[in-house]
Amino acid sequence: MNALQALRTRPMRALVRDVRLSGLLNTGMTQRYATTAQSKPALPPGSELAGKSNLTAKIHEKLKIMQYKHNKIMEQMTGDISGMEREDMARLAKEQSSMGMIVVPYEHLLKLYSELIELEQMMSADDPDLRRLAREERQEVLENVVTAENDIINALLPKDSAESAGAILEIRAGTGGDEASIFCGDLLHMYEKYAQLRKWKLETMSMDSEGDKIKEIVLKVSGRGVFGVLMFESGVHRVQRVPATETQGRVHTSTATVAVLPHAANVNIVIKESDLRIDVFRASGKGGQHVNTTDSAVRITHIPTGISVENQQERSQIQNRERAMQVLRARMYERERSRLDLERRASRNKLIGSGDRSEKCRTYNYAQNRVTDHRINFSMFNIEGMMNGTALQIVIDQLRIQHDLDELASMDNFDDISPPTQ
Repeated sequence: MNALQALRTRPMRALVRDVRLSGLLNTGMTQRYATTAQSKPALPPGSELAGKSNLTAKIHEKLKIMQYKHNKIMEQMTGDISGMEREDMARLAKEQSSMGMIVVPYEHLLKLYSELIELEQMMSADDPDLRRLAREERQEVLENVVTAENDIINALLPKDSAESAGAILEIRAGTGGDEASIFCGDLLHMYEKYAQLRKWKLETMSMDSEGDKIKEIVLKVSGRGVFGVLMFESGVHRVQRVPATETQGRVHTSTATVAVLPHAANVNIVIKESDLRIDVFRASGKGGQHVNTTDSAVRITHIPTGISVENQQERSQIQNRERAMQVLRARMYERERSRLDLERRASRNKLIGSGDRSEKCRTYNYAQNRVTDHRINFSMFNIEGMMNGTALQIVIDQLRIQHDLDELASMDNFDDISPPTQ
């Protein structure tokens, strides 16, 4: 095995040493690598990453401070602790653990930055095989940098407890007549298929439909992290296509609205009976033993907020009331959550997320085989994959990335970044 073959089998951390032993580079070049490795700059100047990192210089500065504090705590805990109170030890251990969730991946990122600089300098070597090897290694390191930065971003961002909950999914036909109702059914099919892929459980809470035309449907989606995944789906979804009933081949534009609410099953939402107005009426539908014969349908209005929910899905008035209360509780929880979120955004002097940009959030253009999410100006050409649920994750991932970057950018205006709570 020659020296270059040996290089191909060596891990990146041993590459500089192998280069020195192989004699493929002159001594001056090798010494420059050693000097670069010792300096460990925060960002690799002149590299593909320069100016493209998701971590700004100010975020790096704050992370350096957190790294310093973390190291000081480690020194305290590994030093003489005989005179330290038990409460102080517990406090230091908690701080060290919380900071470590950020500092450990940050130190790993700094090592990747140094490796990247070493590789980019190796690309100027005389030997073509070494240059090719350095290019291949650099691409792998760049991918690892992106992963490490995302790990740091996730550790820095404040956690929303609602994101781990289930969700209430509401789909309603908008403008466009029958075509809007058909599109509402298409969206339902998309979310049903996507839920199957995620192994989530869907339960219909109420529905107003006629054949394949759905005017409105409310679903309970159960599973781990449902709301955190679907939260960006809220908004006006627009379809542009030739309806099946169109005889002259004209493209029609129709809409449907989607609302995703966190399921408030484990949240203490206090609703006073005196604040509720409960109306009962006869259910409408295609007929049957209990339709239009008994007052089984229920409408519940929360008087202070004006929130109104009705349900006629079940045969029993008691069951309909119970389901209506679940939806009412979810809407009130989302109302309070949105209020607190708006206050937090105002304090940061910014707007985040999809709620304030939800008008015409997404367009489904069948003639162009295109799906465009207008909030992030992202398009993909796979209508079939989107509507059968297999490509929906691609759009959700792009929305999540933009949301996290918006959150991270807001931290750039703060004087302090707090470690995550456990």
